[in-house]
Amino acid sequence: MTADEIAALFTKADGSYQFARWGRPIVPVVFGVDDATLSVIKGAVEAVVTLARHKMAETDPELGANLLMFFFRDWAELPQVPGLDALVPGLAALCDRLASEGANQYRQFRLDPDGAIKAVFVFVRMDEGLSAMAAQDLALTQAAQMICLWSDRAFAKVSPLADVGGQVILRPGIAGVIAASYDPAMPAVARDASHALRLAARIGREV
Repeated sequence: MTADEIAALFTKADGSYQFARWGRPIVPVVFGVDDATLSVIKGAVEAVVTLARHKMAETDPELGANLLMFFFRDWAELPQVPGLDALVPGLAALCDRLASEGANQYRQFRLDPDGAIKAVFVFVRMDEGLSAMAAQDLALTQAAQMICLWSDRAFAKVSPLADVGGQVILRPGIAGVIAASYDPAMPAVARDASHALRLAARIGREV
């Protein structure tokens, strides 16, 4: 990927550049799926975390779990989850807005004081389109989108996945960006597009 293509992945609608990666081990908890699907989702998260050379843990000392993933059929279900409105302020209004927009997924990132990712809430409404996806493909898509703070437009037109010989994998360009983002020499937080140039240089060396 070129530096411009990488920069677009982290450039918001207002033109500002914002990148962040996880600053702590990831502790996932998944709601709304059966045991078989749970193992698929956690496997996908582990695969992406391994690609990033980051870490997972059994518990977060501050939050307990810091990656909360919810799968459901209707946005109206979320405000009924006990205690969730305390974790996600304004949940009812958010769900009303997402329902009116016909959204089928939403991610809310929480950042540490230094700007690194502290927690992510992932909400996936299983509409007809998502229900038709293979569980592994859906899980890999969600795992890829929580590993970095991407622009809200990053995957609006192009999926982070690619089909190679009938096997669905992360697009090589996206996998390269993720791996380069977690290079120990790279910052956990960046707000200048020159960061994309450094990512592109590292991807080039890895290739």
